Amino acid sequence: MISASFLTSKNIPNTLTKLNKTDVDYIHVDVKDNKYVSGKTLPFKQMKHIYKFTDKRLDIHLMVDAPSKYIKDYANLNTEYISIHLDTKEDTLINLKLIKDYGIKAGIVLNPNNEVQDLIPYLPYISLIVVMGVVPGEGGQKFIDSTIEKLKELNILKKEYPNFDFKISVDGGVNNVIAKKINKLTDIIVSGAYIVESEDYQKQINSLRLKS
Repeated sequence: MISASFLTSKNIPNTLTKLNKTDVDYIHVDVKDNKYVSGKTLPFKQMKHIYKFTDKRLDIHLMVDAPSKYIKDYANLNTEYISIHLDTKEDTLINLKLIKDYGIKAGIVLNPNNEVQDLIPYLPYISLIVVMGVVPGEGGQKFIDSTIEKLKELNILKKEYPNFDFKISVDGGVNNVIAKKINKLTDIIVSGAYIVESEDYQKQINSLRLKS
């Protein structure tokens, strides 16, 4: 499955309208607070209008210090997943439970410096593990090759914990070349600049699915 990020878009309504005409599975919504990472995305009072431009399900990525401030708002959109980072200033377990209380699938994001074992205590509460292929914050970065080893570890983890049903997602630096390397190790590929800075969104999405 493919989740398209519009983080690098210069014209978000236009980008979302074009994405809505493709067969992309999710719209990946990056939320930045200028604290957890540098830079700030649009405030929710503007983000909430996303439904005017797309009816795709949303995959929310909270790159914020205090996720609880944002969970309620984004849970009220057409949201499938809300994912939070392990090292926020708040209690991770409480926030995962809060996401689930809203009937939304909860996810945990692993930064390049996080270990797979760090998330094991949270497996009963999550439906998604997002592996960052870049240092979180800026779009258009180069994929970190060691991410592939982390994906292999997660696939082993899936076999070791068959009672827990979680999907594996990769976010950051993914193009068609990287997709070939990680396709069998992932359930969801997040791609931003590779799609939205191209002339043909559907062609790029097809290449990530390894379709000609």
